[in-house]
Amino acid sequence: MLETLVSPEFWIGLGVIIWVNIILSGDNAVVIALAARSLPKHQQKQAIFWGAGAAVVLRIALTIVAVKLLEFPYLKLAGGAALLWIAVKLLVPQDEDDGEVAASTQLWGAVKTILIADLIMSTDNVIAVAAAAKGSILLLVLGLVISIPLVIFGATLLMVLMERYPIIITLGAAVLGWTAGEMGVTDPAVADWVKANAHWLDWIAPVVGAVLVVVVGKALARRKEPKGEASVP
Repeated sequence: MLETLVSPEFWIGLGVIIWVNIILSGDNAVVIALAARSLPKHQQKQAIFWGAGAAVVLRIALTIVAVKLLEFPYLKLAGGAALLWIAVKLLVPQDEDDGEVAASTQLWGAVKTILIADLIMSTDNVIAVAAAAKGSILLLVLGLVISIPLVIFGATLLMVLMERYPIIITLGAAVLGWTAGEMGVTDPAVADWVKANAHWLDWIAPVVGAVLVVVVGKALARRKEPKGEASVP
């Protein structure tokens, strides 16, 4: 246990989990703020606290299940492919749909809305964090316990920073691509063959994953940019 805590790999993994979860949880934080917006001021913080607390517990449970599922053959390959798509989507501007979030005037109604919204929106986070944890439940729990409150209570600052410095999102997407590449070559179905015949894939696959995500994501983002509108006489 102590050896794990003092190893550089542990702290690098913890940093990756926190960073990935923060990058992917911006929308969740906005939804939580919207769900509590109609409550009296003194109840808004309570709703966010209880909603975020329940979301932490739920997210940890779901991600532990995902970590265990990734031990089966071919699921890491599928998860890696899904993670590549998640990373690419991170770089493509999304249509705004926050107006669909219902604001409750009751404390527990807002908590329920926060919990359901977080559950629906957490698929990306669960896959990414489970991959970054590399089977370590301790790493997983610590990463989520640290990062989710940061997201919830620092949502405004996080949004401003990401808008002002887009490189943060690009680096986050690259980290997801790197993780996806690692997932692919460590799948039980191919790991032994890779070690015996193509051990160089252990470092080539993550690099290819990171580069692929940034190149494809940026290309799709440019295609989605609105064309200049003709002036109306």
